[in-house]
Order: sequence, then C-alpha cells, then structure tokens
Amino acid sequence: MAENQGKKMLESAQGLITKTSQKMGLDPQMIKRLVEPEIAHEFSLVISMDSGKKQVFRGWRIQHNSALGPYKGGIRFHRDTVREEVQALATLMSIKCAVAGLPYGGGKGGIAVDPKKLSTTELERLSRAFASKITHFIGEDIDVPAPDVNTTPQIMGWMIDEYQKIIGYKSPATFTGKPIALGGSLGRTEATGRGGLFVLLALLAKLKKKSKGATVAVQGFGNVGYYFARLATEAGFKVVAVSDSKSGVYDKAGVNLEKALKNKKEKGTVAYTKAISNEELLQLDVDILVPAALENVINAQNMSKIKAGIIIEMANGPLTEESYEYLAKKGVIIVPDVLANSGGVTVSYLEWVQGKAGFWWSEKEVNNKLKEMIERAFEVIWKKSVDQKIPLKQAAFETAIERISSAMV
Repeated sequence: MAENQGKKMLESAQGLITKTSQKMGLDPQMIKRLVEPEIAHEFSLVISMDSGKKQVFRGWRIQHNSALGPYKGGIRFHRDTVREEVQALATLMSIKCAVAGLPYGGGKGGIAVDPKKLSTTELERLSRAFASKITHFIGEDIDVPAPDVNTTPQIMGWMIDEYQKIIGYKSPATFTGKPIALGGSLGRTEATGRGGLFVLLALLAKLKKKSKGATVAVQGFGNVGYYFARLATEAGFKVVAVSDSKSGVYDKAGVNLEKALKNKKEKGTVAYTKAISNEELLQLDVDILVPAALENVINAQNMSKIKAGIIIEMANGPLTEESYEYLAKKGVIIVPDVLANSGGVTVSYLEWVQGKAGFWWSEKEVNNKLKEMIERAFEVIWKKSVDQKIPLKQAAFETAIERISSAMV
C-alpha cells in the first residue's frame, strides 16, 4: 500500500514538472535533469532497543537539485515512508524553494518507523544514528535538514548535537526547526499557518474582496490548521468549521478555537457543539476552503460537491490532478501548496541566515520578513497567472522551473 502511494506521489510530481517543462519548450535532457535527483542515499540504521535487542530501520536522504543553493528539506519518521515518497517530496521541495524565492535546492529525508512505538531513549538513539549517517554529506552550505511529519524541535536538537560532536565544532545553521536555546528562530512554530494567511490576504487584495466576515472552513487541526484558523480569526475572518482526523465541528457564529482545542485534549474530539465529518466540512458553503491535513482529500468522488470559491492548499497535494482541473475550469481559485504552505521553509531560511550570522531577530522582525517574502513570491506568480491567463499552480511551477533551469549550467 505505502509503496504504491509513494510511487503515485513520485509519478505525479515528476509528471507535473515534465508537463510544465514541455509546455515551456525545454529540451528533453534539461527536463531529465529537472526530474532526476542528483544524489540518493539509502541506509540501514541499527539501534539497540531498551530490551537490549538490536533492531534495523531503513533510512533515506535524497538530494534532488542544488542549482539554486544547498539542499533543503525535512526529515519524516513514519511507518509507511518509502524511498519513492522521499524522492517525490525532495522534488517538490526544489519547486517550493524556487517558488518562495529562496537560495535553496530541494532535499528530503525519512525513516520507516512508527515513532509512537519507541520510548524516548529509543527515539533519541534513532535520531542520533540518522544524524551520524548523514553527517558527511550535509552542512550549512551543502544540505540543511529540518523537521517534517512526526519530527520535532527536540529531535532536531539531538541530531544537531550528534552532528556537531562528529564534526568537532558548532554549526547552528546546518539544521533548522531547532529549539530556541540551540539557535532556533522565534516565529517558526506558527510560520506555515501565518504564511498561508499572508497569501490569502494578498489574494483577496487582488480580487478586491474583504477579509472581514469572509467564511472559512479548515480541515486539519495540527500545527498548520490550528495556527491558520487562529490567525485568520484574529485577522477578521469567520472560521465556521475545523476538523481533526476523527471529526469536525461547525459553528455558524464562528468556531471557538480554544474550546475546540480543550475538547480535543480532554475528549479526543474538536466537536464541542454540532459535530460534522471531514467529508461534510469539505462540502460546506463557505467562501474559503483550507485543506490542511492529508493529500488527495478532494478527488473525483467529491469534487462536484465543493462549493467554496477559493481553496488554499495548506496540506501537500490535497487535490488530485483530476479534481484540480475540474475545479479550475469551474472558476475556483486554487492557491497551490508550493506557494500556500511555503511559510515554514521561508522561516527556516530566516533561521539559517540567523545561524550563519550569529545574530537573532525578534519575533516581530521575523514575521515582518516572512510577510515581505511571501508577498513578493505571490506577486510574481499572480502577475504571470494574469498575463498568461493560466491558473496559479501552472504559474508557480513555470516560475520555479525558469529559476532552476536558468541556474543550471
């Protein structure tokens, strides 16, 4: 199952780049260079478990493209992680960094493991083993890892500690998403959600629409969904529905996010009033729909029931290719994930800059820089979309491919 999913993801990412590059008239060898990873590392990690037994885990670090700068991308710990998935995500990181206007290429790492089944000491041993495997081909000017699914600032802390022990000196810019005490950046936790809100505000300004009172439904109540919903509420939007993996809550007066959060912690569900399913949330009659959880949630089965006029892709690949084309034809404005959720990697870049300079900014300074960079990235893509009468996603991919291919000698 996982392997097929990974293969599908990889085919989809490579297909998008190939199709866009062909439309742009790039030659086949250049397309091949854009699609294939430069380096793929695969390794075994042998860990002593608390029982004294040894256990073997499979790990990867895929370095996709370095034309614009060092490889950049997270490390995920997930039981279904496979090589193809890591490669697909590394490929999309190359696009995302180029879309965001960052001096980075794309990379990604992963371990096939269910971290919930490990004790804290086992998780630390695994994290340190992974860091020691990748030490000799990463570095602040080579490859800069970060957290991803099921990895945390604490895990980054263990990894950078292990890395620095091996190289023998401090290098705070080699990992991002670290704890503040180890050179992390203020504003990193909310960065992805905040970046998505900046994109939405920039879009509404272009459409001459008001944010005050505009209705929003957010699928996903993890870091990204929660902060997007909270910051959108503060900005005057009316968030009428949110959901986590189990269920959702609908409140036409506007969801009380603190109540939803408290309920989730105490009762395992966000529904403190009218409960709705994830499927019902997607089909609500709202102005703005924000899928911020899983991929492919909008697909052939439900695409005709989507009523929102604007979709902000905060998850990676929440729309299938088919549903994307169907909704775009209907006039739905879809802000693609490579732009909408690039706030995280943008603040990772700011953390890297701070680490290299040995000078740290206030949270306000970080947020202001994020706003400026996100708005600049949006502006370029919006202009291309309007000038060429193409959807935002195509404009984003074309912008990224132009930037990467022109840097490839």
